Amino acid sequence: MLQADADPSEFRYSATNNISYMYQVYCSYILLFKNTTKQDDFMAAQHLQDGLKMLVRKYYQPVAGWFDVRGDDIDVVFYADKFNDPPLTTQTLDIDSKELASHVYKNNVALLVPDCPSSFISRENRDIPMFLVKATYLESNDAMTLGVTYHHSLMDGTAFWTFMNNWASLCKQLYDQVSPGLVPLIPNPPSFGFPGISHLHKSELQVDHSEYALVDSSSFTRVFLSGKDKIKENLFVISVEQQHGLRQMAKEFGVSFNTMLCAIFWKEISVLRYNARPSTAQDISLFTCATNPRAQLGLSKNLCASPVINLAEPRPIGEVAAMELRDVALLVSQTVAKGSAEYVYSSTSFLLAQRQKEISNEKLGISGDKIMLVYVCPAYAKCVVSSSRNFPIYQSDFGFGQPEYVRPPYLPFDGCMRIWPTPQSACSGTANNEAPLEIYLSQPDYVDFTQSPLLSPFIVPSLL
Repeated sequence: MLQADADPSEFRYSATNNISYMYQVYCSYILLFKNTTKQDDFMAAQHLQDGLKMLVRKYYQPVAGWFDVRGDDIDVVFYADKFNDPPLTTQTLDIDSKELASHVYKNNVALLVPDCPSSFISRENRDIPMFLVKATYLESNDAMTLGVTYHHSLMDGTAFWTFMNNWASLCKQLYDQVSPGLVPLIPNPPSFGFPGISHLHKSELQVDHSEYALVDSSSFTRVFLSGKDKIKENLFVISVEQQHGLRQMAKEFGVSFNTMLCAIFWKEISVLRYNARPSTAQDISLFTCATNPRAQLGLSKNLCASPVINLAEPRPIGEVAAMELRDVALLVSQTVAKGSAEYVYSSTSFLLAQRQKEISNEKLGISGDKIMLVYVCPAYAKCVVSSSRNFPIYQSDFGFGQPEYVRPPYLPFDGCMRIWPTPQSACSGTANNEAPLEIYLSQPDYVDFTQSPLLSPFIVPSLL
């Protein structure tokens, strides 16, 4: 992290190694809280605002900073004496808590999540809020929601939930009047500045980086595309007993539980789509998963960064549909195993080299190809997996108890699959094997999951 000579109050660090320009999107969650003790000052907006302002100014100054683009580099710039404080807006609705909960389950972002500006970082778009909040209250004061949105280039899931729990802890201390007059301590003080990774270079490592696609500039987009088919979000719940059966199967196949889940869904998606449309047999069925290489890179969970990379394996739909489940599980396991520290360096270098070509083309007035995450493209049948099982999602106690429910974001593109903990999960921030598990999966509406003997047992009456 560098201090500018010209302005001693200015600090900056490079976010380029966060692969920031590939994650220039906002991610949103909705947290539902119930006022079970009927407190008049339940989750008061001023209480939340004071805690948030104190958090970013004392501990998370870059979150109250600005982006700065210099060539192919993206910096985060912040100051000791001026702040781009995260905006917090409020509204009060005359509905009951049951209807509010319905809006949460159905992911009514238009009602419950703050409006966001363009998330694309450019020289003309520096004042991008890195965190936004919308607090929704009820006339009855029986419940409320926090709609929270963060810029993915600065935080991955680990950093985001650490931020949320630090904010909640600080608010709780302020509410309980712990150490009045002093700035409360937070449980997980953050660090900033992605470390150099050039030492990870291995010239002999040959990687095709099938997780990225080069597309004509006229087809380029940074938003998720749903394609021609209508996309429907499906909810599956896997009971504790069902998880035990899957764990036994995973043990027999020699893979992890998460790998087993991915294999079952990828195979069954391919089977159902092939059965519904046999002409798609040679179309690509893409498995891709987000993986966080913090452990491989030796990064602390308290580092506020976004080192997420994606790993991918494309195969014809008919081929995946015909494979034995064991073979699909081994293929998923091999795909995930590619995500070494050296692979992270290769991925970052690949992206930066392409970015430099794009900048050169722009200067010369040449259209050229641009790079996209392949799962954004609508041309594939996809199983795009991210797992939040290990995140401390239900630890966010602002002084009034943990959330009643936390709704993951709905990303309206084919194949989005989220492995999501339930409120019964332990609050320790580790996956609880003795709690139900939710799977949110987006697929074309012609895919009939009742026809899958493997997936139909997980179908429940939908709240969506």
